[in-house]
Amino acid sequence: MNSLIETLADARRRQVGVGHFNFSDLTAFKAIVESAVELKLPVMVGVSEGEREFMGVAESAALVKTARERHGLPIFLNADHTHSLAKAVEAAKAGFDEIIFDGSALPFDKNVEETRRAVETLKSINPRIVVEGEIGYIGSASAILEQKPEGMSALSTPEEARQFIEATKVDVLAPAVGNMHGMLESMVRGDAKKRLDLGLIARLAKATGALMTLHGGSGTNDNDFRTAIKNGISIVHVNTEIRIAWRRGIEAAFKTHPREVAPYKILPAGVAAIKEIVTARLKLFNFM
Repeated sequence: MNSLIETLADARRRQVGVGHFNFSDLTAFKAIVESAVELKLPVMVGVSEGEREFMGVAESAALVKTARERHGLPIFLNADHTHSLAKAVEAAKAGFDEIIFDGSALPFDKNVEETRRAVETLKSINPRIVVEGEIGYIGSASAILEQKPEGMSALSTPEEARQFIEATKVDVLAPAVGNMHGMLESMVRGDAKKRLDLGLIARLAKATGALMTLHGGSGTNDNDFRTAIKNGISIVHVNTEIRIAWRRGIEAAFKTHPREVAPYKILPAGVAAIKEIVTARLKLFNFM
């Protein structure tokens, strides 16, 4: 089975995207894995610091290890948006495949310094671990928002990206290219879609030659997704969409079975709702 870095390099070569979906319970994890298995596609699953606190670091790693061995499929685990070196080290020692060391809220020079130190430390624990760094600002909450967070106009520049990669030696870059964590209420209703700076993505790819991730993908225009992948994006994060699907699925199940108390009879509705989103996104990212 290919490693994560080999899988990403292959995706870039074929101009397809590897889907990345977060989980914070077994319902979402089950849905993501089932979708990937049915489509026979590699997939990344992520747990943020908050999700790791709830699920457990070792427990999350054990889930992925078991699923990978059972299905013989490239299922990779990412420590999403990790802000401290201590938590990054914890994930690395637990066997995570990737760690996003997110210093994007820091001044650029401080971000470079902290990310470089994280890369050196994590690679000393496991040279094969993939380390991702982030520049620019795309908000911080995978939630339903009333308005865009302040600072969303601060997009990454090719020169900044080149400098960051050369100084930190990260394996993957997460830039700000018009993407945004969370979704506006208008996007949830379907009245609007996120639009990306597709030309900037192409310029970043040309300037750096680096693997790149699109964070905050929920609610993005489908054609923008396709072009972003062709222009250099190799990993696409979707989280808010599946959180909304989870809630809608569970709410519908309780309405249908208002007196039901057995979780295993209610939760399949959440699995089905999330699978619908994950399957559609994996097909889109892989031009199926």
